[in-house]
Amino acid sequence: MQIYRDFKDLPAGLRGAAIAIGNFDGVHKGHQAVINEAGRLARANDRPWAVLTFEPHPRQVFQPDAAPLRLTPGPAKERLIAALGVDHLIVPTFDLDFSKREAESFVQDILIDGFGAHHVVSGYDFAFGQGRKGNCELLLRMGQELGFGFTAVQAVHDENGDVYSSTRIRESLMNGDPKKAARLLGRPYEIEGIVEQGDARGRTIGYRTANVAMGEYLRPAQGVYAVTIGLENGVETAWYKGVANLGSRPTFDGKSVLLEVHLFDFDGDLYGQTVRVALIDYVRAEKKFDGIDQLKAQIAQDSEKAKEILQ
Repeated sequence: MQIYRDFKDLPAGLRGAAIAIGNFDGVHKGHQAVINEAGRLARANDRPWAVLTFEPHPRQVFQPDAAPLRLTPGPAKERLIAALGVDHLIVPTFDLDFSKREAESFVQDILIDGFGAHHVVSGYDFAFGQGRKGNCELLLRMGQELGFGFTAVQAVHDENGDVYSSTRIRESLMNGDPKKAARLLGRPYEIEGIVEQGDARGRTIGYRTANVAMGEYLRPAQGVYAVTIGLENGVETAWYKGVANLGSRPTFDGKSVLLEVHLFDFDGDLYGQTVRVALIDYVRAEKKFDGIDQLKAQIAQDSEKAKEILQ
């Protein structure tokens, strides 16, 4: 998949593409339906298959001091979209100037002048342009006027009739239900980050941990999780089982939220490496212990419980 950071001066081979447009945070089953519909149209008409998304998330621009909410920051989103088989991904920078672009200008300058779009696909609730005045009705009308096709993909529902949505996934994670989040995503929820230098306290109590930077990821419910950990191994990812604590470590008067991961059957050095931590199930809520011995005993119990879950 080719990635471009601007919609200007795109290669000639990208013109006439079938393009899926959206923020696609989470790349959940509803998002996949939108992207795959663009792929179906591209293949049926012998056109390039493209996705247009935006970074950073608009909330980071309009509410920079708000709590993190991302399900899939840029690199993770790009990897997940590439896995669908997309040919081209265009990721222009979303900033205040970009947000002030009128909806009609967005269509003319980006979709027509930038892409020469053959067909545009979005979700049924897609909104764009200054004041979010652009919508599916506008895209349909301008498509008829300017000569491109438009498809609005309707809501995709789960087995209970509920709509797949990023909001529901966030709620599931914040309620300590990663299994429900996985059903909505179509895969376990992952946090991808760089292993940072910690205080090495885990070594002193017999459980070495990797401290993973949370960055702009949403903070799920604090507590202990059964996890799998992906480490890059050449062109593939090697997966290990483990247990993780997501929280502020009240036993040690911690303040900031940390993700500390203990890998079973692994003794390598992970400092500076990027790892993928998949939350498989919630083991228990975070709590404060009276001392190190009590904490060590609880970690042993948590590890055994995590191993049972991961069998």
